[in-house]
Amino acid sequence: MPAETPPLRPDADPPQCALPEARPDRDAGTKLRAAVLGANDGLVSNLCLVMGVAGASMAHSSIVLTGMAGLVSGACSMALGEWLSVTNAREMASKRIAEEERLLRLCPDTETQELIDIFTAKGLSEVSARRVALQLMNDGRGALDTLSREALGIDPTELGGNPWNAAGTSFLLFSLGALVPVAPFLFLDGAAALVASLLSSLLALLFSGAVTARFTGRPLAFSALRQVLVGNLAAAFTYGLGTALGVGLG
Repeated sequence: MPAETPPLRPDADPPQCALPEARPDRDAGTKLRAAVLGANDGLVSNLCLVMGVAGASMAHSSIVLTGMAGLVSGACSMALGEWLSVTNAREMASKRIAEEERLLRLCPDTETQELIDIFTAKGLSEVSARRVALQLMNDGRGALDTLSREALGIDPTELGGNPWNAAGTSFLLFSLGALVPVAPFLFLDGAAALVASLLSSLLALLFSGAVTARFTGRPLAFSALRQVLVGNLAAAFTYGLGTALGVGLG
């Protein structure tokens, strides 16, 4: 038999149980994770672009122009892709909810049984599940809301989020990340600008890796160094490719 939990002493403090309000905000964590990934995407892609152009020994103005073009084009592409993705997801969710609403009107008995199955799977008795299901069916909107969430996995109040907010956020985050490797070339020239670009990108990659470690559970140093290694390998590859092309075409 499993050992019984010893009773608390009369003078012992009561156990500290976390209330729902004190639990981590999963939605906030998901948004922060997406923000880090968006900024990191802009950082690495534009770092590779800038290093490739710098490796080709192009003029300073060409490096700046290419970096800014990469920032704007990449941010626009990300924003458009995010807008389309969220819009399509909302339209698909709305269609599925409308179909569920039609089934509630045409096949109430079948939908009632589906509600009963949902609640019995959650541990309610058949009698209790039937009572709750009938109450929801009488309410109508409650049945649709429950079936949307439990059967379809859709939150009717969200429908995947606002596409304009998603597009704007994606544009901003990508732009911030992409600005890091090109910004030093706006104030410095030659080798100084190249070194400053690499160092600023290195620090940004370290920060990105450290934040990513919060979501993956990996050691902070491991995640940060891995991020730096991958980013630097990509930058070194494009720099070498740019150098080779510059020599070959020159």
